[in-house]
Amino acid sequence: MSDPLTQIIGLLRPRTVFSKGISGAGRWAVRYSAFGQPGFCAVIEGSCRLAISGEKPVTLDAGDFVLLPATPAFTMSGLQPAVPRRLDPVADPASGAEVRHGRREGPADVRLQGGYFLFDSPDAALLVSLLPAMIHIHGDERLAALVHLFGEEASRQRPGRDLVLARLVEILLIEALRATVRKDAAPGLLRGLADARIAMALRRMHGDAERSWTVEALAREAGLSRSAFFDRFARTVGLRPMEYLLAWRMALAKDLLRSRTIALDEVARRVGYGSASTFSTAFRRHVGEAPGRFARGVG
Repeated sequence: MSDPLTQIIGLLRPRTVFSKGISGAGRWAVRYSAFGQPGFCAVIEGSCRLAISGEKPVTLDAGDFVLLPATPAFTMSGLQPAVPRRLDPVADPASGAEVRHGRREGPADVRLQGGYFLFDSPDAALLVSLLPAMIHIHGDERLAALVHLFGEEASRQRPGRDLVLARLVEILLIEALRATVRKDAAPGLLRGLADARIAMALRRMHGDAERSWTVEALAREAGLSRSAFFDRFARTVGLRPMEYLLAWRMALAKDLLRSRTIALDEVARRVGYGSASTFSTAFRRHVGEAPGRFARGVG
């Protein structure tokens, strides 16, 4: 049976754009304006604090990993109070050298590897909306080992370094999302996957997108009545069942159209439409342009 999390990460196509070492000592604090792109931070050693706009501040320790699917404004600081120095992530592009905050001399209190990456999917905004604003993984031995490996690789200039870092970021992303599949997560895909009955319906939608699904049929897959399934799905995922199905089908359709090697009627069939004309109407209504024009535009 299909794994929705694997499929969504596959469609997002994360790729590392930039990664840098960051260290801090003594009193220091920096305030970044909203960036919008997905950002990450891996704590190699020591501790610091992170305050995301709209979220409760957290203390980050060695081995922790933070993922911000659409990086909002945030403040990072040492453990001692300090007035934040404002930075613009766009106007202040990062260099390959390590960035030092606070006291310049002597050992660092914390060492991090931070950066950002892009999602190549044309439907990234929709998929990111199904993820929490901040994912903070603490005390996960598997992730801590990956963070250590990431920091070790980033600190050396060995052949293939950038490729290895790109692959490690993708693995860290997958492991972070895996670790966040729990029932107390914010409404979205990860919370839906933590609910055994809703997860069954999600897997069926992802595994057989071409089937003519109805709410009743999905409810049967989940072992719930129609009304109970509808309410539970909307509450956990944050979208009504058929809204989610439509969004997933359109994300798949965009991915198929990108290749320009599949006929329109075949794209329509693979995403659950009986004809190219019916699919084109639905695609235009959802995306705002015809499938052919979309395909030409993403080339």
